[in-house]
Amino acid sequence: MQRLYDFIRRHPTGVDSFWAVLLLGVTVPWVAFETGGFQKVLAGVCTVGLCLVVALRRRAPVKMLLLTAAIGVCQLIFGIDTNPGDAAMFVITYTVASGPAIPRWASRCALAGAVFGPALSFWRFSGSAEGRRVGESLFVTVLLTVPFVLAWVLGDSMRTRRAYWAQLEERAARLEKEREAQSRIAVAAERARIARELHDVVAHNVSVMVVQADGAAYVLDSAPEQTRQALETISGTGRQALAEMRRLLGVLRTGEQPESGEYVPQPGVEQLTDLIEQVRGAGLPVDFRTVGEPRELPSSVALTVYRIVQEALTNTRKHGGPHVGATVRLAYRDEDLDLLVEDDGRGAQRELYEEGGADGLGHGLIGMRERVGMVGGTLAAGPRPGGGFRVSAVLPLKPAR
Repeated sequence: MQRLYDFIRRHPTGVDSFWAVLLLGVTVPWVAFETGGFQKVLAGVCTVGLCLVVALRRRAPVKMLLLTAAIGVCQLIFGIDTNPGDAAMFVITYTVASGPAIPRWASRCALAGAVFGPALSFWRFSGSAEGRRVGESLFVTVLLTVPFVLAWVLGDSMRTRRAYWAQLEERAARLEKEREAQSRIAVAAERARIARELHDVVAHNVSVMVVQADGAAYVLDSAPEQTRQALETISGTGRQALAEMRRLLGVLRTGEQPESGEYVPQPGVEQLTDLIEQVRGAGLPVDFRTVGEPRELPSSVALTVYRIVQEALTNTRKHGGPHVGATVRLAYRDEDLDLLVEDDGRGAQRELYEEGGADGLGHGLIGMRERVGMVGGTLAAGPRPGGGFRVSAVLPLKPAR
């Protein structure tokens, strides 16, 4: 049964042609016995035309409507009585009214034919009106008109329903595309976040390890104890970097449990002391001060503070030059948190803080701006009066709207 239904849907014109041949087989004997002379020939031509309307109603509905109108006028003029072939008028009325791509004027013409055609046919072929009451004539006229009007109403309702379903399908397809676009945006944002985290973890820890390794190589023969301390610092820094990267990768492995307990929590303001001690151990003097009453911060803000300080001190070691010192100040306000990191070195190149970097440079400052923007804060970075470099951020302590 399903195969038959699929065949009918794939070959609509073939199915219509079958019904046209069947209608022709029923109508020809009717015309042959009911008419005679010239009218028989003319009725036969009209019958063939009406069967053609049924066969081609879906391929050329507007043309078939015009052909049906011409046949109807011909029947009225030459007095060709109604016959089974006139059922094609029902079919074309429904087809034109239900077609979504058919012009509205054609549908209105079909409605006009459905309203006036049966009445004209009744008054043309009902014989003498003498002795017939007006009410009876009107009743018969309405009775003949209602089926044609119902055919048009059913077709127009089908058109409306198809348009509604097409609109729903279009909306569903649009929503699906929007969901895919949002998914791609979310994936891109997540990749950017992971890239920032990797940059901060790797850049800071590797720079500390490089500084310690250079110092150890310099004093390898003259100060073995300092060499041993430098190697311990390198080892501890490497383990810290591995722990942070393990935490970061753990975020990606949703649904998987780590083999050795929970992942290392993301760093925040509480870890700033350890970070600054690590930087001091790498040879960079840092003055760390806190102003105001410390309080619990949103996790996103705490991570942003940690990463900004980490990146700013890393840049100080890279670009500050020899004998440079840094200051980190954290000020708690009523509704925001002020963060200041500055040094008294030679500063960074202009393209690193104005143009976002070139040839792979300046990605740290780009990451800072992105992090601060995500929590609704503001960031200013550039050389400070009297020499050195300054990074200043204002981070709101209330959720950004």
